[in-house]
Amino acid sequence: MSSPASSPSLPAGRRAVLHALADSPLDALERGLVIEDQPAPDPAALAPDEVLIAVRSAAVGWVDLLMSSGQYQHVPEPPYTPGLEFAGEVVGRGRDVHHLAIGARVIADGLLTGPRSLGAHRRFGGFASYAIAPAAAVIPLPAALSLDEGACLLGGYETAYHALVHRARVQPGERVLVLGATGSTGLAAVQLAHLLGATVIAAGRSAAKLEALREHGATVLLRTEDDAGPRRFRDELKAQGDGRGVDVVYDAVGGPTSLEALRGVAFGARFVIVGWTSTPLAARGGRDANVLPTNLILMKGVDVLGSPAAIAVHREPRLRERRLAQILEWASDGRLRPVVSQAFPFAALPEALRAKWDSRYPGNIVVHPGPA
Repeated sequence: MSSPASSPSLPAGRRAVLHALADSPLDALERGLVIEDQPAPDPAALAPDEVLIAVRSAAVGWVDLLMSSGQYQHVPEPPYTPGLEFAGEVVGRGRDVHHLAIGARVIADGLLTGPRSLGAHRRFGGFASYAIAPAAAVIPLPAALSLDEGACLLGGYETAYHALVHRARVQPGERVLVLGATGSTGLAAVQLAHLLGATVIAAGRSAAKLEALREHGATVLLRTEDDAGPRRFRDELKAQGDGRGVDVVYDAVGGPTSLEALRGVAFGARFVIVGWTSTPLAARGGRDANVLPTNLILMKGVDVLGSPAAIAVHREPRLRERRLAQILEWASDGRLRPVVSQAFPFAALPEALRAKWDSRYPGNIVVHPGPA
């Protein structure tokens, strides 16, 4: 006997909608993002290959903030519901979907559905009680993970995997510096570099947040700022590896921190650029001031590697097969587990986004949409 096509009598819900791009991420928080009622969905209206998900947890991401003001490289057309990654339960399915039972706990693949996807489901993000996704974008939740952890699985670890494995080709015994190590992708990079057998130097602004990274594989903790602002840490890096410096830099930060890290790398190091969280544009149309000195790159023989995990897959889908399978395997056997530091009720979504903007918590932040 086949499973039913939907759960009975679904209640109405709530959703966040960005009706127009804001001038800046903070402007979106204050005026652009609206929480409104979401009508009770009709599973009978699903296309044959669609799945209706009751969202239980949605990751609060830096990219969601950048998208809201058009500063991300991929911008969905408003109106849309933000929330790149989410997890929940299947409550409806189209007639051609047979591998996902009603009630199954699942995660949404944010490259195939929601605001960062390229297809017809770009407006269905996770900041909502319900989201519609194509069946190909719905992945069974690894049994070892909670829904909160599942909501934060793919974006962080896929970013880290693309940077450390595909681009930097990290080898056991190498010294890997992770800039922005207390952020969501940074902490994922700490865990992954440790799993790959590297010695991990975790760098960040907050001593308290850095201390939590020891249990996730960080061997050396390095503060990039003090009360006076950015600090010099080149000599601390050059002391690594009997004075050679670090072999790989995972840079999600940009700005003065990147420059100081470059001064402390070993000859022939790989410098992988993942993001620029220290220098977001104040408003659309502004100029991003991130620069790296070509003289240091030349004299140290550094390979500077761009690492756009999402763009690379959109251009060459075959890149993803191995990394996605490996991440799901490691998550299933407990070797990778997202760190969720704070969960907010859905009514507090603006505060959750502000907490992400302010980098208040290590690792990940989630919201719980639930029914209305």
